[in-house]
Amino acid sequence: MEDLMRYDEIVSVLGYAGGHDQVVRITTTDQHEVVGIPTSLDTHVTAHEVYLRPADPSEVEIAVSLEAISSVELV
Repeated sequence: MEDLMRYDEIVSVLGYAGGHDQVVRITTTDQHEVVGIPTSLDTHVTAHEVYLRPADPSEVEIAVSLEAISSVELV
């Protein structure tokens, strides 16, 4: 099993990608993959999520809980 990324690493990559309009691939703790461009990153305890705009404009923006993310990579 892969090591999970640290929380601060996840937030750093998502913040960089969102600030530079870069596509990321998120792997969740249950091994699902989500690809998109971070549009909003909220680390406040009441939200704790990232919103992603899909690369395909026909798809809907989604939110992913930061707790559900095991790794993030720039695509």
